[in-house]
Amino acid sequence: MSVVAIDNESLKSCTVIKVDSANKHGILLELVQVLTDLDLTISKAYISSDGRWFMDVFHVTDQLGNKVKDECVIEYIQQTLGSKRAGATSEVHTCLGRLVGVQSIAEHTAIELIGTDRPGLLSEVFAVLTDHNCNIVGAEVWTHNTRVASVVYVTDNTTLGPIEDLQRLAFLKEQLRNVLKAAEDRKGVKTDFSIGLTHTDRRLHQMMFADRDYETSDLCSNDPKLTISIDNCMEKGYSVLNIQCQDRPKLLFDIVCTLTDMQYVVFHGTINSDGPYAIQEYYIRHMDGCTLDTDGEKQRVMKCLEAAIRRRVPQGLRLELCTSDRVGLLSEITRIFRENGLSVTRAGVSTQGDKAFNSFYVTDASGGPVNMRIIEAIRNEIGKQILLVKEVPKLSEGSYSSGTLKSAFSLATLLRLQWDRLSSNCSLVK
Repeated sequence: MSVVAIDNESLKSCTVIKVDSANKHGILLELVQVLTDLDLTISKAYISSDGRWFMDVFHVTDQLGNKVKDECVIEYIQQTLGSKRAGATSEVHTCLGRLVGVQSIAEHTAIELIGTDRPGLLSEVFAVLTDHNCNIVGAEVWTHNTRVASVVYVTDNTTLGPIEDLQRLAFLKEQLRNVLKAAEDRKGVKTDFSIGLTHTDRRLHQMMFADRDYETSDLCSNDPKLTISIDNCMEKGYSVLNIQCQDRPKLLFDIVCTLTDMQYVVFHGTINSDGPYAIQEYYIRHMDGCTLDTDGEKQRVMKCLEAAIRRRVPQGLRLELCTSDRVGLLSEITRIFRENGLSVTRAGVSTQGDKAFNSFYVTDASGGPVNMRIIEAIRNEIGKQILLVKEVPKLSEGSYSSGTLKSAFSLATLLRLQWDRLSSNCSLVK
């Protein structure tokens, strides 16, 4: 049983959400997952558990900086997190226009892919799906340390439902495995069809963690803005985890998700994300009640957390595409990007009705600034009203270039989708 209180009066700048709940492993992740799926920004949080009871306080706004006053969103939070869960079937729109609610697995086939990233991979994957009469209704792909993990949601373009022919699924799986295979691939590839409802972001964390993408990085070696430390508080019997890094959407979710799936329990914590940086402190133990006593265990946890933080840090110029959905749309768009020398470092694909909503973060082939003249040429080809430039972030390599680009495209692609219906519509992982 949970009690949820939503307060818009106490503080001038944000909504306060307080949740009192029976304590269980994963309850903190469930709470954070619901709030982040609603595109809410958590600027502060206070976490405390006492025996069998758990209390969380969150200071939140929507991503436009406003308090949460939409009655439909408030009711959805109370139903999903509170004691009214039995009646929680409604769908709501977030401030970014995304639809959040319960999505039936029967509406699509979910394909999980993991392998080594390389130029041209995305176009090849989309070509295989198009050739097999599949329509991509949603997808998310993350890349980190040369590895790529993706969850792609497709329907049969003829039946508009999931692909049920087992022979066809087996052939499609084999074709995708052939595309994913690389000449030098020490870890191999995996292609599978997911069973049951899951949360896309959490599943991608699990896939990359299982693939051990954290092993090839030196902890925080190249980023002075990211620091992670673990010390033991012997008198209280906790390990104290401190994280300081640049703030971004879903940062809290990524950290709590990683700790939860690594079988650590957060007993107390404070989160402060006012301004450009986030400061987070957690008092944790392993599920068996033990603290992190060895340097090896501490290093492993810190590396895994660093990987979770870095997996979806936005890099490059952000483009958004909104147009009528059709089979082959993504194959055509990625071909145009590839032919004009753009590499997609992060992107997202979703559909609502007959509309496709896609977002892409693009750089040049080497990961540097893009040529804005080439962006304008691409927009002229695709349509300036269809493809919009949304963000021009600062890159460490320098300002955006007007020079020429090399031709390449990477499945360092499809990451988070601002319009990802499926990512947030899936039910909570229990």
